Amino acid sequence: MGGFFNNAASHWWIILIIVVLIFGAAKLPALARSIGQSVNILKKEVKGGDADASSSSTPETDDTASSTDRK
Repeated sequence: MGGFFNNAASHWWIILIIVVLIFGAAKLPALARSIGQSVNILKKEVKGGDADASSSSTPETDDTASSTDRK
């Protein structure tokens, strides 16, 4: 009597078919590429974020202030 895990492969095939129908086969490589680039950027920011936070002890003085500073 099967169950969910025995039919999981068929569920993934159905999801894949729906994704192809929604996005189209031509757009899938570009979608995968942009997701990969986003993951790489996220990894770089997480890896480099700790070093940047510890090295910058003084706040940046920029002409653009946040909306709370503009009263």
